[in-house]
Amino acid sequence: MGEFTETIYALSSGAVPAGLAVIRVSGPKVADVMRVMVSSAVPPRSTSLRTIRTRNGAVLDNGLVLFFPGPHSFTGEDVVEFHLHGGRAVVSAVYQELSSLDGLRQAMAGEFSRRAFENGKLDLLEIEGLADLISAETEMQRRLALEYSSGGLSTLYESWSQRLTRGRALIEAELDFPDEDDVPGSVSDQVWSDMTALVSEIRQHLGMAKAGEIIRDGFKVVIAGLPNAGKSSLMNALVRRDIAIVTDIAGTTRDVLSTDLDIDGFLVKLYDTAGLRETEEVVEREGIRRARSAMEAADLVVYVEDMSAPTDERSAPSSALRVGTKSDLPAISSREYDVRISVETSAGLDQLRQAIGNRLREMVPAHSLAIPTRARHNDSLAECILAIERAIVNDHVDLDLRAEDLRMAGTALGRITGRVDVENLLDVIFGEFCIGK
Repeated sequence: MGEFTETIYALSSGAVPAGLAVIRVSGPKVADVMRVMVSSAVPPRSTSLRTIRTRNGAVLDNGLVLFFPGPHSFTGEDVVEFHLHGGRAVVSAVYQELSSLDGLRQAMAGEFSRRAFENGKLDLLEIEGLADLISAETEMQRRLALEYSSGGLSTLYESWSQRLTRGRALIEAELDFPDEDDVPGSVSDQVWSDMTALVSEIRQHLGMAKAGEIIRDGFKVVIAGLPNAGKSSLMNALVRRDIAIVTDIAGTTRDVLSTDLDIDGFLVKLYDTAGLRETEEVVEREGIRRARSAMEAADLVVYVEDMSAPTDERSAPSSALRVGTKSDLPAISSREYDVRISVETSAGLDQLRQAIGNRLREMVPAHSLAIPTRARHNDSLAECILAIERAIVNDHVDLDLRAEDLRMAGTALGRITGRVDVENLLDVIFGEFCIGK
C-alpha cells in the first residue's frame, strides 16, 4: 500500500460555472479538513447537508458532504467530497481555504487515480478504462471503456497468468520430486499441451488489436479521387456542415482536412484530400503527396468519381469503396459503382453511410469487447507469446530453463495490469487524466 503524506484536493466535476461543483479531498488530513470546515460531524458513506465554513467560521456555502473512510474509498485513503453550488466564486473560496490548511495541496492530473492504483484499489487496465470512459464520445467507445474499467479484461489476463503459474509449479514439482508417485513424469505433457492452447488463445486475442484500435481511436476513412470529383462537397454533406472549401476551381484542396463522424456508435475519422493528378505547382504537389500517404494509412478509401464527366482511368485501391457523384446530372461514365450519390439532392448519402458502416463492422466483428487497445498491451502480449513458444519448442533443454521462459511470459502479462515492473509507465498513463481524477 502506498504511503502518501500530503493531502490533495481538486475539482472533480466539470468546469465552472455549472449547476454543481464537486471538490474531492484525499489523504491523511481529511479528518482535520472536516473538523475545520464542516459545521458538524458527517456519518461515513452517506450524504449529509452541511454548512461549509472557513476556519474563522465564515460561511462559504451550504451543500452535501460525503465521507469515505479508507481503505474503502476510491483512492484507498480517507476521502471527503463537497457537493457545492457551481459558481466560480464558491469554488475559488473553498480552494483558498483548503490551500491555507497545513499539509494540503492541489492535485495534479490523474493523481487520485494514481493513488488508487498504488493502494491496490484498481489495476492499470481498470485505470486506463476509467480514462477512456471519461473521454468516450461514441457508444462503442463507452462500451469498450466500461469493459476495461469494470475489470473484464483484467479477469481474462489473470486467468492466463494463473495457467502460467500452474504450469511452472508442475514443472518445478517434477524437478524437485522426480521419483515421487504423486508427480508422474508425464506431467510435462499436460503442461505443454495447455501452454500450446494458451498461446493459441493469446494469439487470437492479439489478432483483435486492430478492432480495439478502431473503436478507441476511430475508423480512418479517406475520401480520394480526381480534382473536382466532388470530394469536399461529399465531406461537407456527410458531416452536415461546411468543413472543406468547395469551388469549381480544380486543386482547391491543398492539405488533408479531418473531421469526426459517428456511424452506428463508432467513431469515424473522415479525411478530405487533394485531387490526384499530375501537376508542377509546388503546393498542390505536396498536397497530393499527403493525399497518397493518407490513403496508405487509411482503414477505408472512398474513391470518388464524377459520373457526369469522362471515366477516370486511374486505378483506385482494390479495397476502395467506389462512389459515383453528381447522380442528379446526366451520366457519361458507364462504370459500376458501389454507391451513387448526389450532394445536391442528398440521394444515396444514407446508403453511403450504411456502406461505410458495413465495411467498419467487417473489421470489428461482433464479439466480447475484452480486446487490446493500446500499443503497450500489444507489445506485452507479443512478448508473452514469444516466451511461451520458446518454452514449448525448446524441448531439448533443461526443464528449469523452460520454466524460466514461462516466468518471463507471466512477467510480460503482469506488466499489462501493473502487477510488475511498470514504474516507468506510470507518468505516461496517469498523464492522460484530467485534474480532479
